[in-house]
Amino acid sequence: MDHVPHDPSGDTEAVDGVHLAQLAAGENMSVQHFSIEPGAEVPSHSHHHEQAGFITAGALTFVLADGEEVVCEAGDSYVLAGEEVHGAENRGDERVEGIDVFSPPRPNPDWQE
Repeated sequence: MDHVPHDPSGDTEAVDGVHLAQLAAGENMSVQHFSIEPGAEVPSHSHHHEQAGFITAGALTFVLADGEEVVCEAGDSYVLAGEEVHGAENRGDERVEGIDVFSPPRPNPDWQE
């Protein structure tokens, strides 16, 4: 078993107001914590990883390639297929917090380089 304590000093600001922390990673999946400040957004992108997530605080608006918008609030979970184009925006007044799981693992994503 690997135990990976979260050290906030290792968090990365991927884009303005979007903080990401790489957590545990195994052979078939990896876990990431995120926090997104009010007004901040994750630009539209895609990756080959399947992504499943859970919102623990706030509300996050996902913007998909076809313009569809999906709002996920605290307690909601979601799945994005590999190569699915998506972005995300915090349109609320509260910080969004959540956890993402990636398969295959995403131990060294672009935002760490």
